Amino acid sequence: MYLRCTMGLSNILLGMALLISGAASMTSQGYFNKTGELPCHFTNSQNISLDELVVFWQDQDKLVLYELYRGKENPQNVHPKYKGRTSFDKDNWTLKLHNIQIKDMGSYQCFIHHKGPKGLVPMYHMGSELSVLANFTQPEIMVTSNRTENSGIINLTCSSVQGYPEPKEMYFKLKTENSTTKYDTAMKKSQNNVTELYNISISLSFSVPEASNVSITCVLQLESMELHSLPYNIGK
Repeated sequence: MYLRCTMGLSNILLGMALLISGAASMTSQGYFNKTGELPCHFTNSQNISLDELVVFWQDQDKLVLYELYRGKENPQNVHPKYKGRTSFDKDNWTLKLHNIQIKDMGSYQCFIHHKGPKGLVPMYHMGSELSVLANFTQPEIMVTSNRTENSGIINLTCSSVQGYPEPKEMYFKLKTENSTTKYDTAMKKSQNNVTELYNISISLSFSVPEASNVSITCVLQLESMELHSLPYNIGK
């Protein structure tokens, strides 16, 4: 009996796009290893009982995240990678996806059907986009080799790890009493094969200015903000 119902759900998915027009769509944002929200925004104006509804979410690969069948959770159709990771907020018609990973980014859709005497009748459909961020650590400056009195050269490395998406740039900023200089250098990056998080670093060798007080800061430029290291101070 349930198998026939499952087949029916699959068969009407294509028809949903044709039967329901003007479906809402929105973008939500979540943080790595935290909880993301996938809204449905269904207005139950007829006050239909959940016992008469079939509600479920799918990802962009048509894998089921969650199904509520006539008021009861039905884990049988849920893909293994989503089992134990979702909870349904019935008051706000929102599915919460827990422990989100970078690979969870993408498109999601919720479907609501009325279970009547003649079978399942499509009522509502909404698409949403989930973006996932991971906060980079504060950039940290390390001295790889101290300057010598003869050379006046100092070698520095700056690193920031475990972030996403890939930053725009990373650079050193040198400040003296009279000037500020930006040092652009090649940004080295590595991406973890499992978490897909980035580790970023830059290195630079430069001559220390004759100024009495020199402060060096490392700056990580992200899409919408900058992260600054603690200043590394050089005194004459």
